[in-house]
Amino acid sequence: METFLMQTAEPFLFKGDELGFVLIHGFTGTPKEMRLAGESLAKQGHTVLGIRLPGHATRIEDMRRMCWQDWAAAVEDGVAMLRSCCTKVVSVGLSMGGALSLYAAANFKVNAAVAISAPYTVDDKRLPLLRPLSVVKPYVSKGASDMKDAEQAAGHANYTQYPTRSIIELDRLLKATRKSLPYISVPVLLIHSKADQGVPFRNLDRIYKKIGTNQKTKVELEKSGHVVTEDVERETAFQAISDFVGKVVK
Repeated sequence: METFLMQTAEPFLFKGDELGFVLIHGFTGTPKEMRLAGESLAKQGHTVLGIRLPGHATRIEDMRRMCWQDWAAAVEDGVAMLRSCCTKVVSVGLSMGGALSLYAAANFKVNAAVAISAPYTVDDKRLPLLRPLSVVKPYVSKGASDMKDAEQAAGHANYTQYPTRSIIELDRLLKATRKSLPYISVPVLLIHSKADQGVPFRNLDRIYKKIGTNQKTKVELEKSGHVVTEDVERETAFQAISDFVGKVVK
C-alpha cells in the first residue's frame, strides 16, 4: 500500500461542541506542530480541525508547485467545513499559519483569530534574487532549531530545507496579509516569544499596530523558541488562547 503523508504528520479532527477551531501549521511544517494545542482545546469540549496546507507533510518537492492562494484556499476550506457543524469558528495559526489566520480574519467568516509567532515581512535582502536563484538552487538549508524542549524537538515533523521558490510565495502571502490587517474587525490575539530566532519578536508590534479592530490583545513569552505550540511555554500559550476566546466569543 502506497502512502503519501509523513508519519505523525496527518491532519486531525476532534469532535466537540459548536465552538470550532481551525488550526493552521507553519511554513514547511505539518499539522503535528498544532496537535498539542488541538488536544488542549478538545479537552475543553470544543471541535478542532487541524488542516494540512497543500504541499506540506508529504515530499518537499510537492511544496514547490504550490502558490500562496493554495494555502489560503485550504484555510477557507477548513473554515467552511467547521461552519457546517459549528455556530462559531476561530482560526489559530503558527508562523505562516499565523499570517493565514490573520488573512482569514479579514476575508473569511471567522469570529476571532489567533496568530502565534507570525511574520510581518520576509526580512531577507536576498529576496529579489530568489526567482533566478530557485532555478539553480531549488532548496536552501535551515538554521539550527531554537526549540528549548528537547523531547519535542526530537519528534518535530517538518521539511528539513526551505524550497527557494516557496519563499517567494510566502512573501506574496505576507503582502496580501499586510493589506488585509486594517480590515480585520473580529477580535485578535497575538502571541510571540522574545526568544524567537525564526521570526524576530519585533514582528509582534508591527502586526499589532496595523490590525484594524480595537479588540486586539498581545501575549509576550520569554523563553520559547519559534514553535511555541511545542515548546516550554506552550501551556501558557494554550491558557491565553482559552482565556481570550472565553472573553470575546459569545
